[in-house]
Amino acid sequence: MIIKPSRRVGKVQTYYFATKLMQIAAMNKMGRDVINLGIGSPDQKPPAEIIETLKENTAGETANKYQSYKGIPELRKGFADWYKRWFDVELDFEKEVLPLIGSKEGIMHISMSFLNEGDEVLVPNPGYPAYQMATKLAGGIVRNFNLTDNTNWLPDLEKLDKEDLSNVKIMWVNYPNMPTGSKADLGFFKELVQFARQHEILLCHDNPYGFILNDIPNSIMQVEDAKDVAIELNSLSKCFNMAGWRVGVMVGNESYINTVMKFKSNMDSGMYRPIQMAAVKALKLGNEWFAELNQEYAKRREKVWHLMDMLKCEYSKDSAGLFVWGLVPESVMNVEHWIEDILQSANVFLTPGFIFGSNGDRYVRISLCSDLETLDVAIHRVATYLNK
Repeated sequence: MIIKPSRRVGKVQTYYFATKLMQIAAMNKMGRDVINLGIGSPDQKPPAEIIETLKENTAGETANKYQSYKGIPELRKGFADWYKRWFDVELDFEKEVLPLIGSKEGIMHISMSFLNEGDEVLVPNPGYPAYQMATKLAGGIVRNFNLTDNTNWLPDLEKLDKEDLSNVKIMWVNYPNMPTGSKADLGFFKELVQFARQHEILLCHDNPYGFILNDIPNSIMQVEDAKDVAIELNSLSKCFNMAGWRVGVMVGNESYINTVMKFKSNMDSGMYRPIQMAAVKALKLGNEWFAELNQEYAKRREKVWHLMDMLKCEYSKDSAGLFVWGLVPESVMNVEHWIEDILQSANVFLTPGFIFGSNGDRYVRISLCSDLETLDVAIHRVATYLNK
């Protein structure tokens, strides 16, 4: 006898990349040597001093004990100092900073902490699939808002303002945007905060790509009184090559932090202390680290632009983050089949834009998380595929 799963699990699907990675693993087991240009998992190592700090702290007397649900004070202060240094934002590290086991955890925590059954959530289309899935698991109703190239992938707040938003509880935004790489300035963040205040919506800004190929990193917390209506998530995954370490943070009003803490404290037993201490070290790094990191990503992006040109895709060179987002040529009738054909024929995996929402149906996303040599091999394979 098989016990049926809950109705809430039935509302969601297995994450696309989990399924695709299994397919790629099976292909590699057959000797196919697939080059994965789909996932934004940094391939470079974290700074050496961060790894050394981790090693040093593993021998500490308290290293293997349960840790505080709120994170150690050093890490909370580290995040507060980081926000002050880079964004000139004042945060009370005791009350307004909550370390997370990755910012993806925060998306679920926020959804479970604030949504009642039937509450509506404004979710970008295209956008990170976790916003939709967390909403559904929490019993909320997904209400997509369109992002298009015509508005540089920014929401049309004037259009949204005319809709009935009385049942909307949360709005998710993400700039620099994933998957499109589009950027938002402080002027637009001010409009977002004003919009959220007017409609009494909790504005959730997911901000993990701010330091990747982005000359002016911004935080929504730079907007005056943003803490009244906004929460921001950040992460060390992308900007310090620490994706597998699972270190994120939520910052915002003390009341929002306390609400999420009620849920979070029932979900985990704290983060491994040596990882927290290594994160403290990471947060103290300066411009030199980001300059070196982005120098490498800029070289890789040139290769990916070349690959996009080969595929006759249209893309913007004024984008940030770990991906290049391209409009597939009209000659391609079915993007999903086209992507699968490239995978099977060239052993190169690219991400189809449809997984991010219907407004991504005609797009493809390519990651910068492969070294130059690997990108050259991928280019050669795709060139051979196109010339067959």
